[in-house]
Amino acid sequence: MKEGCIIPLFAFFQIRIMPKRILLTGATGYIGKRLLPALLEKGFHVICCVRDKNRIPFPPSILEKIEYIEMDFFNPTEPESLPGDIDAAYYLVHSLNSRKGNFYDYELKMAENFRKCVEKTSVKQVVYLGGIDSEKIFSKNKHSKSIVYKILSEGNYHLTTIRTGIIVGSGSATFEVIRDTVEKQPVMFTPRWVHAQTQPIAITDVVTFLAEVLFREDCFDQSYRIGGPQTLSYKDMLLQYAAVRQLKRNVLILPFINARISKFWLFLTTSVSYRNASNLVESMRFAIPYNDRRLEALLGIRPMTYKAAIRQAIMMLAQNMVISSWRDSLVSSTPNNRKVSEFIEVPHFGCYKNAKHIKIQDTEKVLEKIWSIGGEQGYYYATWLWKIRGLIDRLFGGVGLSRGRTNTEEVYSGDALDFWRVIYSSKEDRRLILFAEMKLPGEGWLEFKIDEHNILHQIATFRPKGLVGRLYWGFSYPFHLFIFRGMIRRIAMVD
Repeated sequence: MKEGCIIPLFAFFQIRIMPKRILLTGATGYIGKRLLPALLEKGFHVICCVRDKNRIPFPPSILEKIEYIEMDFFNPTEPESLPGDIDAAYYLVHSLNSRKGNFYDYELKMAENFRKCVEKTSVKQVVYLGGIDSEKIFSKNKHSKSIVYKILSEGNYHLTTIRTGIIVGSGSATFEVIRDTVEKQPVMFTPRWVHAQTQPIAITDVVTFLAEVLFREDCFDQSYRIGGPQTLSYKDMLLQYAAVRQLKRNVLILPFINARISKFWLFLTTSVSYRNASNLVESMRFAIPYNDRRLEALLGIRPMTYKAAIRQAIMMLAQNMVISSWRDSLVSSTPNNRKVSEFIEVPHFGCYKNAKHIKIQDTEKVLEKIWSIGGEQGYYYATWLWKIRGLIDRLFGGVGLSRGRTNTEEVYSGDALDFWRVIYSSKEDRRLILFAEMKLPGEGWLEFKIDEHNILHQIATFRPKGLVGRLYWGFSYPFHLFIFRGMIRRIAMVD
């Protein structure tokens, strides 16, 4: 072979191994934020479509791996605004929370603009996530989803549609309503259609389905319904959540509660917006069970049970889908040099917090003090109170402070430390997270982290379990005020 032929041949192979380019709309939404890292893990180059480039909620290690463009599909958009070399696209946008007025018209306009834009690219497949439709549903919200599907199906690409009902996951509107209702109301007052049945599915499974249908030719031009393995009523879902949380709850059905009252009741007693409450009530009123397991069989996916989804949603750390799916691979390495710490956050919803912040001078010495906490060293301030708390824990059958620590200078994820469990430990990331294993009417975390400005953050978080948990926090709060203030000052060496 002539030397001059080597360069074009090498360039040819370079082109062949370039990662496929995926357009992800709704990248900052509930589903999109969990799908993005899953696509990166598969080696795709992801182009995120966002309305505001200044409000991208991704860590730096993710931003380095993606391309993003600013676009609002409702406003007239030039097709040339999208890169032409797109291989596949996800349509995950909606207008329920972003607009006032007739969201039905917005939905249709956005779908039309999206189709016109991607038709000007080399896109081969579009994946659309929609809701379960029923002939019994006449609301414009549900009807719009059928029209969106019709609009998208008219494009010059292969459309794969996935429809799902109730999605269970930390942060989803349904899960937060269920959690608020069960946690706050020993007797739960519900309308008669609480007996309506559905097939709730975990957010992890939804993301897995979305990621796995990509470039599957046997999924082209197909529409699937996905759901969990169980058909449950909303009453079942409330009571099973209570069982997971070990709460005694009763459901009292009031036939006179209509849809309007239900929407206002959810809005007043839970954390969701009125628009989300309204959408959820409509979904509950017209919920229907369905039996479409084709995609499960095709992809070999077995969705988790409702209780398993609940346990995942309220597990010790609120994690996005990526860490859940990366658990096995993370044993050996972290994909694409992404930091696990950037995907880990202590829960916020329904929690009480005592946060202290202080400027430090000697980062290395402060890290040494943080990593030496507990055991014989103690807690730097009012250690005698910590010992009393440990004794109380032992009296109620807990471990107290008897476990101590196995190493006086280092702690690793999974280690026992007095009545704590080390959840995350990284001096490189300057972050340590402890989970309370003492006897508590709730769940507790203690987090230390030093940011890029050398500010030490010490955050105690408590998620109460029912009324007893709230009373416990109120009783202990005065002690926390001076204990945690003294502790951070001693760790930062300002006293």
